[in-house]
Amino acid sequence: MRSDDTTRDAGGPGQGPGPGPDLRLTVLAGPTAVGKGTVSADVRARYPQIWLSVSATTRRPRPGEIDGVHYHFVDDATFDRMVEQGEFLEWAVVHGRNRYGTPRAAVLERLAAGTPALLEIDLAGARQVRAAMPEARFVFLAPPSWDELVRRLVGRGTEDEEERERRLTTARVELAAEAEFDHVIVNDEVHRATDELVSIMGVRTREGSGVGR
Repeated sequence: MRSDDTTRDAGGPGQGPGPGPDLRLTVLAGPTAVGKGTVSADVRARYPQIWLSVSATTRRPRPGEIDGVHYHFVDDATFDRMVEQGEFLEWAVVHGRNRYGTPRAAVLERLAAGTPALLEIDLAGARQVRAAMPEARFVFLAPPSWDELVRRLVGRGTEDEEERERRLTTARVELAAEAEFDHVIVNDEVHRATDELVSIMGVRTREGSGVGR
């Protein structure tokens, strides 16, 4: 994320008869606290045939996060080496503090194998991917309202006041980038938002209504 780094069969559970998946990389981005991680976790739980990229990051793990599952947690020296060796599809400094990057090899391997692939990242990272891989599909996850976005960030309780203010300032800028994306999904309910995302990817939803768009 920025997610399970396990190869899955594109014909697994949830893939019924009908149009096959549109095998381009799908990039999911949106403002801080909009629920990108929650939607990605729902994709992992309900659509295991979709592979989710795992980002490397220099930030400290939050409670419950597992190295290699949610992120690859690395120190600054390791991240520097990966940048120097060209191992990232994209990388960025997020909220002016921590660095995140998408390992390039894993993404290319899954696409070559014909596996539907989802990359959850921040806005800066999404822009780098567009430059490097313009054929990818870009999806913006939006909050129902600004007040709801603030409520979610405060309710998460994982940041101090200074960090919350920094993230809200970033979120205002990120919301203005919605027009840069191919699709916009309002995250008003997690399962519904997940099913819309999966449908956009051309994977049949669990309700059987998914089609490529």
